[in-house]
Amino acid sequence: MSATVDVPAQVGVKKNYLTALKEALFEEMSLNPHMICQGEDIGILGGAFGVTEGLQAQYGAQRVIDMPISEACIVGSAVGMALNGKTVMAEMQFIDFISCGFDQIVNMMATYHYRTAGEVNIPVVVRGPAGAYGGGALYHSQMNESWFCNSPGLKVICASTPSDAKGLLKTALRDGNPVISYEIKELYRRNDIAEVLPDEDYTVPFGKAAIRKAGKDITLVSYGQNVYHCIQAADELEKLGVSAEVIDIRTLVPLDEETIFNSVAKTNRVIVVNEAPMTCGFAGEIVSRISTKAFDLLDAPPVRITRLDTPVPWVKPLELFVLPSVEKIVQAALKTVKY
Repeated sequence: MSATVDVPAQVGVKKNYLTALKEALFEEMSLNPHMICQGEDIGILGGAFGVTEGLQAQYGAQRVIDMPISEACIVGSAVGMALNGKTVMAEMQFIDFISCGFDQIVNMMATYHYRTAGEVNIPVVVRGPAGAYGGGALYHSQMNESWFCNSPGLKVICASTPSDAKGLLKTALRDGNPVISYEIKELYRRNDIAEVLPDEDYTVPFGKAAIRKAGKDITLVSYGQNVYHCIQAADELEKLGVSAEVIDIRTLVPLDEETIFNSVAKTNRVIVVNEAPMTCGFAGEIVSRISTKAFDLLDAPPVRITRLDTPVPWVKPLELFVLPSVEKIVQAALKTVKY
């Protein structure tokens, strides 16, 4: 039996986000003989970013399958395998191209449990690299998580730390329900966030946020790499006499409302930060829940800091202009605490 933990500090070799994901896949393939991995170039090449490097050599081409360049095929066949008793990890080479498999995800994978009156589960995890700030331009920089948060039957996760990346992926692969996992490619090899991971088998629970920094004047809610922008902003605000609490929601569906509301009850002010566009983005969902369920706790209007409603530009100054930044968070927080 594995432990379900908020990962404690350990002593040993630090591992980055990418290595943590790789460990999760190797361990789950070992523990579950019915698990299959499939995607474009995940076998011989080891994945575009190396997350599946060595997996096919260890478990063979029948369990680690190089697929055609067809996301619809990758997801559709994963659903078929799940219906025949397999647990499937389906990799998108970039999360942007998950749209090519959209029909199979939202009309097949997400609805099967409901359509069978709860008799059939679809244990499929669709995972892939996401996010901007790396100069990938409009086809390799998206955060399109709201598409799937809006599709009942899917769980949606996004880790910001190596320990969470491993623990959440292991939870997803054991969940029995379809999960969409957003991995932040700009975090894959960031050594400054590397962590020592527990030697024992562990999972990180869905629906439980993490408080990354305690504070009392304003709450900053985020996920993915924007968590680090919020932590940096909180450090800058501290120098200016403002104490900011940073919450990393970790899982979007299910969402830990309790931790968010408890923080807002303490600070009475909140800013939600994410790098998807503002219109119909998940930041708006969080703001809406706070406004409808915790309105009496607020001393100032809740604020969203998101990407502008535009594709992500390639030119670096323009890319940074449209995305959330530490400076934007600091300025919004100073304005909000003075409201």
